[in-house]
Amino acid sequence: MTKDNSGIVRPTFFGRLRAYLFAGILVTAPLGITLYLTWVFIDFIDGKIMPLLPAKYHPENFLPFSVPGIGLLVMLTTLTLIGWLTAGILGRWMIRLSEHLLARMPVVRNVYSAIKQIMETVMAQQSNAFREVVLVEYPRRGIWAIGFITGGTVGEVQNVTDDTMINVFLPTTPNPTSGFLLFIPDRDLYRLNMTVEEGIKMVISAGIVTPPDRRPESERKKPVIHVETTGITQE
Repeated sequence: MTKDNSGIVRPTFFGRLRAYLFAGILVTAPLGITLYLTWVFIDFIDGKIMPLLPAKYHPENFLPFSVPGIGLLVMLTTLTLIGWLTAGILGRWMIRLSEHLLARMPVVRNVYSAIKQIMETVMAQQSNAFREVVLVEYPRRGIWAIGFITGGTVGEVQNVTDDTMINVFLPTTPNPTSGFLLFIPDRDLYRLNMTVEEGIKMVISAGIVTPPDRRPESERKKPVIHVETTGITQE
């Protein structure tokens, strides 16, 4: 920094170059990383699907260059056709037959049943799984963590307690695909206004990307959670 004749502090030539460099990184890094991850995903799918196609149908035989994304297109088309076929009578019969055969396999049936139940729960349009972001005290009182509600607790876990329990997935940072399953009383949860996407971004970025507080200005001036020795209370 230097001062001119009027006393105003102005950045030096190298200071301006450094600022321009950082601005360029800030603009190009998100776009570049997004394009790179997209390319890696498409290349991975192409590498798995293209070898399954006969060589005579590869686009390189008709064009002087390779066309990325053909494998992804083939996979999406195949999945759509499978969904269309299973919607018919013959398709439903084949599904029942395959499930009947899988039910006779000692280890495979447990894996298939668990995966099917998870997929049906997550993909169901009326499912409440991962629809709400909550604030929980973890791993001890006074320390807070972001979690995602995956549903209401049912079965034996709920029946052994008098509290209304909620299933909460507590993700790890920066990899939100791993984490902990917690059964927490509903009264000990504080539901946040941020969306699930915003909550995941906050977890992945380790708090660097923080969503705005959408509560009215009058509600931001006072806390809504008070820590007590017996738990938390909400206003």
